[in-house]
Amino acid sequence: MKFNVSSSALLSALQSISKVIASKNTLPILDSFLFNIEGGKLTITASDSETRLVTSIDVVSADGSGMFAIDAKRLLDPLKELPEQPLVFDINDDSMTVNVDYENGKFNLPGQNGDAYPQQKPLRENAISLALESQILLNGINRALFATADDELRPVMNGIYFDIQTECLTIVASDGHKLMRLSNASIRSGERASFILPKKPANILKNLLPKNSNSVTVVFDENNAYVKTATFEMVCRLIEGRYPNYDAVIPSGNPNRATLDRLSLLTALRRVSVFSNQASGLVKVQLSGNEMVVSAQDIDFSTSAEEKIVCQYTETPLSIGFKASFLIDILTNISSENVILQLADPSRAGVIVPVENEENEDLLMLLMPMMLND
Repeated sequence: MKFNVSSSALLSALQSISKVIASKNTLPILDSFLFNIEGGKLTITASDSETRLVTSIDVVSADGSGMFAIDAKRLLDPLKELPEQPLVFDINDDSMTVNVDYENGKFNLPGQNGDAYPQQKPLRENAISLALESQILLNGINRALFATADDELRPVMNGIYFDIQTECLTIVASDGHKLMRLSNASIRSGERASFILPKKPANILKNLLPKNSNSVTVVFDENNAYVKTATFEMVCRLIEGRYPNYDAVIPSGNPNRATLDRLSLLTALRRVSVFSNQASGLVKVQLSGNEMVVSAQDIDFSTSAEEKIVCQYTETPLSIGFKASFLIDILTNISSENVILQLADPSRAGVIVPVENEENEDLLMLLMPMMLND
């Protein structure tokens, strides 16, 4: 086999899929990229056995076809230092030695037979397909990742839940303390279905989707999901299990509502939280007479801080405690200029929603309170 390819095109393709390769693999060949040259197109695969990424580039010329694997690090490191120029790959079909010639030099690499690389099993016949804009999927993943858990005892909470309904697509993430729910009415399906996307492939999509402006097709069955775009294809194993009933934990009748500027609250929290107890991160929110007071203290170090923020609030005076870092994360993942804080009492979950939602979107954030000492 022999082919000629652009160094920058090859490097870009390899870097885009290299993040899926694990630092320690159960199969040594998974430390490598799988190359498949056929009909003037080079298809490259990277995998960690749970998640698989595939991309392809056009080659300048090709002589022969076949599959071979090259150690990822050994190939990537020298390619990063090469300026744009044509590379000639010459693979010995018997010894699997790979010779790479470029303008003023060459390097040799040991290759492996591509037949030893694990192949992906096809989806079942009852697989469900969903088409959506890449920006919609990216928005959902970006806003959901912060709310996912790291819980070995409840693995379903470690992923992002996609609840596909006939009237909308709802994306949910929760760790038991905070919850994000984003519904998009522009995505509809003829049947009810759902899946839980693990955190690693979600992070990979977060990095790859900004480079793709076209639509995305998600095809999934009970165990695996295929995510296909114009530039890459990802296959990942889904988290198995039943996701909790997220609607049941969202309070519907919080009567105390405060409308305020999101950035004012966010910057106040960042300043005041510096003075909170490092172990708890507790901040106190007091609402009364169109004013919010955000305060924190650390008795052990005799430090405290408070700030006042103007808001629209005409209900009964109320004090409630939240973990500052969680509340900061929630406000960071809302794009609206103003937010509404919906509360019932100091012991029940608070709901934060944007005043202005994006088109076809309905975003809701929930945060469990912390007990106040006073």
